[in-house]
Amino acid sequence: MDADIIVIGASPAGLMAARNACEKGSSVLLLEKKEEIGNPPHPANSFFKGMLDKCGEKADPSYVVHYLKGMQIISPSGRTVEVETPGYAIDKTEFDRFYAKKIMKIGVDLRKGVEVNNILRDGEIFTVSTSAGVFTSRLVVISDGINSKIASLLGLKTMKHPEDIAWGIELDVRAPDLGKPKMFEYYVGNHAPGWKTTYAPRGGDNAAIGAYVRRCGKDATPYLNAWVENFKRLKGLKELEVVRKLSGGDPIVTLPNEYITDGIMVAGGAAGQSGIGYAMRAGQICGDVAADAIRKGDVSKSALLEYRKTWEKEFKVEHYLGRIGLETLRKMTDREIDEMVKVFEKEDLSFIRGSSVEQVMQVFAFTLKKKPSAVLKYRALFRNR
Repeated sequence: MDADIIVIGASPAGLMAARNACEKGSSVLLLEKKEEIGNPPHPANSFFKGMLDKCGEKADPSYVVHYLKGMQIISPSGRTVEVETPGYAIDKTEFDRFYAKKIMKIGVDLRKGVEVNNILRDGEIFTVSTSAGVFTSRLVVISDGINSKIASLLGLKTMKHPEDIAWGIELDVRAPDLGKPKMFEYYVGNHAPGWKTTYAPRGGDNAAIGAYVRRCGKDATPYLNAWVENFKRLKGLKELEVVRKLSGGDPIVTLPNEYITDGIMVAGGAAGQSGIGYAMRAGQICGDVAADAIRKGDVSKSALLEYRKTWEKEFKVEHYLGRIGLETLRKMTDREIDEMVKVFEKEDLSFIRGSSVEQVMQVFAFTLKKKPSAVLKYRALFRNR
């Protein structure tokens, strides 16, 4: 065999799966279709410390381009909720290369410019057909992102709600001092159905602005174009230089479904596991379980189920609550969103701590105390739209 484990895709989840499996003694072959790691990058170019804490990693200065104090959530009428939480605007290409270098140092065999076409199984051996020939292993990890077709070729329906992928476009832009602010800005409302438009300062004159929408097709261009004009108005800009345009999908509320079968594991965006930090942690769990299965000589579905059990223990509740929240947001009118944001405007929200369930209960209790009638806005979740 070419390796104990073949990992398909050098996504954050794939890089972590390869690293952890290799550190636990498995030989790992990582196949990446891009000729250069991280180029072109995914539009996800920022995250918050809390997300990175999930996987026990620390942000490295080599890929951080701007340090953020937190975020502002802005309603259709301009009402603002401010949340202080350390964050980072990153160079996603340098981020991917940072971890690629680390895994190669520990012995992962990384092959670039290799596109996977099919996976076949013969007894206990998997044959992976690629643009660079055929490779064999005892176990395969699929982590090639939101647009993965490999899992579906194996009959796996990895997401419960694939129709809810948030498709988006992000622009790297320049204007004098545009990147100096310290707060990430989320704009919610029906100008971006189902999700958001964004402004991410990236230091100096650089920033990123984007539009992500759900159930509006894969092309978010109309929403982005409208957002660019509105953004210029909000920031008092006559001109805005567009440096680069990136597009992609975010499985933020799709929810993982089938991502394990005999000898096959799916991780990251391909499995509906959203967010850089969350996907990295899923990859770590996946790599650990995969290496243990190889060591025990049992790669059956039942042996690999520890991956699902661990992931669900750490993230299932959080992902389901996230879906409930964003589905409620999608169904609310702009007026309802304004009224809800008003409850939290100018409030100190540092009291919101603990697990995701505890945070939800704290928010609910705060809403009930400050404005009981606002709780009724959550009825939007049950609307048929």
